[in-house]
Order: sequence, then C-alpha cells, then structure tokens
Amino acid sequence: MNRVAQFVFLLLLFCQISISGQKIFVDSLIKQANQEIYNNPDHAILISKKLLQKEIDGKQQVRIYLLLSTASIAKRDFDGSLRYLLEARELVEKTNDPAIKTTVLVAIALQYQQMDFFSKSLETLDEAGVYLAQLPEGNFDKYFETARTYALRGMIHKSQLNPEIALQEFLIAAKNFEKVKEKNTSFNQSIVYYNIGYCYLSLNQLKNAEQAFMKSMEFARLIKANSLQAFALKGLAEMNKYKNQNQTALNQLLQAQHLSEKIGDLTLNEGIYKEMADNYLAMGNPQLYKEYIGKAFEVNEKREQNELRSINHAIDIHNKEMEKKSSEITGDYNILITGIIIIGSLITGLLLYTALKIRKKNRKYQDEIQKLIRS
Repeated sequence: MNRVAQFVFLLLLFCQISISGQKIFVDSLIKQANQEIYNNPDHAILISKKLLQKEIDGKQQVRIYLLLSTASIAKRDFDGSLRYLLEARELVEKTNDPAIKTTVLVAIALQYQQMDFFSKSLETLDEAGVYLAQLPEGNFDKYFETARTYALRGMIHKSQLNPEIALQEFLIAAKNFEKVKEKNTSFNQSIVYYNIGYCYLSLNQLKNAEQAFMKSMEFARLIKANSLQAFALKGLAEMNKYKNQNQTALNQLLQAQHLSEKIGDLTLNEGIYKEMADNYLAMGNPQLYKEYIGKAFEVNEKREQNELRSINHAIDIHNKEMEKKSSEITGDYNILITGIIIIGSLITGLLLYTALKIRKKNRKYQDEIQKLIRS
C-alpha cells in the first residue's frame, strides 16, 4: 500500500471513528435526557436544546424534538410541546420512513388529546394508522405504536366518561407493550396501568384498581420516574379515600407531593392538592381544607392559562391548514376549469373544422351536379 493510499485509508478510518463516536455521544445524551423527563423535565429540555446545536442527522433531530415535546408535556407546557412537534413533523415529511412518520403523528395526536381536541386527535390517529399498516408484522415498532394508539384512544374514551370502553382499549395497549422486547416500555406501561386503575375506580372495582395502581408504581420505580410514582400514589390515595381510610390517603399524598417537587406538572399538583383538601375536610379539619383547596384553585388557574395559550396556537395552526387546503382545492379547481376550457375549445375547433370541411365538399358536389345538369 503506497503512502497516498495509506493516508486515504487512515483518513476514512478516522472519519468513521469520529462519526461513530459522535453518534454514540448523541445517543448517550438522548438517553440521559429521556431519563430526566419525569424527574427533572427542565434539565431534559436543556440537554435536548444543546444537542440541537450539534451536527446531527434528520432522524436524530426528530427524536430530539419529540423528546422536547414530551418534556414540555411533563410540565404541562402544551404550547411549547406543540411547537416542537410541528418542527418534528416538518422534518419527517422529508423522509419515507413509515415508522418515524407514525411516531410523530401519534405524538401529535397525544398533544391534541391533552388539549381536549378529541376529534382532531382521532383524525391524526387515523392518519397515523395509514403508515402503521405499512410496518411488517412482528416488527417491534408496530407493536409499540399499536400500543400507543390504543392507549391514546383509551384516554379519549376515559375523558368522555366511557370507562368500560376505555378499559378495553387500555388492556389491549398493555398486551401490545408486553410484546415489545427491543425497547424499555416501563414509562408507557406505568401510564397505561395508572389509567387502567382509574377505569376500575370509576367502575367501583376497588380491588382491581389497587392492583393496577400498584403495577403502575412498580414500572415507575424500575425507571426511577418520580412523576409516575407520584401519579400512582395519587391513584392509591383516591382509592383509600373511597374506603374512608383518610389518614392512609393523606400519607400517600404527602409522599406524592415530595416526589413531584422538581417536576412542575400542574395537573399532578392540582390533583394532589384537591385530594388533600378532600381528606382534610373528611377528617374535620376545615382550616387545612381551605389552605389546600386554595392551592388547587391557584394551580388550576395557571394550568388553564397555559392551555388557553396552546389552544389559541392550535387554532391558528388549524386555520393555516384549512387555508392551505382551500388554496389547494381552489388551485385544483382552477386547473380543472382551465383544462375543461382548453378541451372544450379543441373540441369546438375540431367540430368547426369538420363542419367547414363537409360544407366545402358539399359545395364541390353541388358544383359538379350543376355542371352535369348543364351538359
């Protein structure tokens, strides 16, 4: 091997090592940010924004925007979450990968569900279903996204006070998550079992509810997700409140409050304060009831302001989409009309040409007949 060839070989090798090292470094940071989502979402957002400043490929950018969106949802910052999702959608439109398209669309559907835009969420899930159907059977992405889709439909039915239907959707989601071997689904399973618990609670099946909340807690502990542990504890506390075990419920809520301190999840905090107020009232402590119901109202107002900003942003986006579709339809209509006019003109011209040709022939025949008569 001559010196030039050696140099080229070493240069290529060095580039491959650098690219590989960069990818490992980025993947490591993405993993770290994912672990922080349910404990310290602000730190997860900080890591993700730093990653976006590096030279990374399109798929990694999409993963980071999805991560930013999830971390924003963990803080109930719906407006920020939606903005990151739209960035991801813009990037994913440049790829033909059905798996990543499904992932982004399901994430957008989740965003709309969180904002109570249920019809828009279901519409986006149907769109995701087109790409989901393109994934081969047995593919872990297919099981994972199928599970997320059922879980999301379950959440919509739960919000619409259909716990029986929601429960069936959540149970299907749980079975599909169990089929995913290549990916840690503990986050998702914790959320699904938390929702299964609430469905059982709504159906007054307290024993089944307790088992589901405990399972949610187990999955949350596996990944040390404080937020999800707090949600599971809040579910258990609500179950104990129904059983008139108010002190046990309060102990669980205080533990949930401690776990959620650094998270900033307004929905979680509001739920904890409201449950604490209810238990203090049941135990005959009106002073503490007033204190915690006041905190619940304060957080509720802040959460509603955040949601209102997000809804206004979502409406603006929806209007732009409608304008785009309207423009496309108008453009298509104009093209159709122009085409009809051109074709009509060609047909009219052809008919006129044919008529003139026939008329000319008739005149020729008439002239010849006249000649024959005269002769």
